[in-house]
Amino acid sequence: MPTPTSSTQATVWTAVIYAAVAIIGLMLIFLGMDRGSDAALHAGFLALLGVAMFVPVVWALRTGGDSGETASLINAMERLAEEQTLSDDARRVLNRQRERDILCRAIEEDIANQDWDTASILVKELAERFGYRQEAEDFSQRVQQARARTTEIKVVDAVRNLDALIVRQQWDEASAEAARITRVYAESPRVEGLRHRVERARGQFKADLERRFLHAAKDGRIEEAHELLKDLDNYLTEAEAEPYQELARGVIGQARENLGVQFKLAAQDRDWARAAEVGERIIRDFPNTRMAEEIRGIIDGVRDKAVKMRR
Repeated sequence: MPTPTSSTQATVWTAVIYAAVAIIGLMLIFLGMDRGSDAALHAGFLALLGVAMFVPVVWALRTGGDSGETASLINAMERLAEEQTLSDDARRVLNRQRERDILCRAIEEDIANQDWDTASILVKELAERFGYRQEAEDFSQRVQQARARTTEIKVVDAVRNLDALIVRQQWDEASAEAARITRVYAESPRVEGLRHRVERARGQFKADLERRFLHAAKDGRIEEAHELLKDLDNYLTEAEAEPYQELARGVIGQARENLGVQFKLAAQDRDWARAAEVGERIIRDFPNTRMAEEIRGIIDGVRDKAVKMRR
C-alpha cells in the first residue's frame, strides 16, 4: 500500500502530465488555427478531450470513491472515447434516424417557404446519401406539385396584369411585361405566345382606329375624325400614312375652320369661358397657323373676361 507521501507524489506527477498534455493540446489548436491545419486542430482537441475524460476517473480512483460509480464513470468515458475515434461515416450510421428527422423537417420548411431548389437538393440527399428512396420520392412529388400550384397562381396574376396594360393601350409596358413573364415562367404553357398576344392586340386596336376615322370623316363628323386622326398618327408608319394624307389634310383643315367658327360665335355671344376653351384648343392643335397666332394676341383678355363672368 503506497504511503501518503508516495500517493501525493503520484498525484502531483499525474497532474503535471495532464497539464502538459493540456498545454500541448492548446498549442496544437493555436497552431492549427494559425496555419489552417485540420490535422493539428484535430490532435489538439483529442488531447484536451483525453484530459477532460480521464481526470475525473483518476480523481475517483485516487480518492477511493464508490467502486460502482467509478466503474460506471470509466465505462462512460470509454464509450465517449470510442465514439470520438469513429469516422464521420460511422457516426452518421449511428445517428442516421436523428439526421433523417432533421433532414425531413428541413425539407418541410423549404416547401413551406417555396424554396424549391433547396428542397430538391435535400430530397436528393435523403435518397442518395441516407438511402430513404421511397420517402425521397414522396417528397419529390410534393415539391413538384406545390411548385406547379404556386407557379400557376403567379402566372395567372401576371397574365391578368398584362391584360390590364393591353386594355389601357400601354403597348411598350405590355411588351416588356410579356417578355418578363415568358422569361421567368418559361416552364409554364400559359406563357407561350404572350408577346404575339400584345402585338395582335395592338394591331387590332390600330385597325379599329383606322375604321372609326374613315367612318367619321365620311359622315362629316369632323371633330371626332380629327381626334381619331391624332391617335392614329401614333400607330402609322410614314408608308402606312401615305394613303390617308389627302383625307387627313381635308379633315385637319375642316376641323381648324370649325374651331375658328366656334371661337367667333362664342365671342359674339360673350360666352368668354367657351371662347377661352376653344381658343386654347386652336393654339394647342394648330400652333403654326395664322389663326393660332391671332388668338394668342387676344387669349389673355378672353381669359380675364371669363374669370370676371364667373365672379
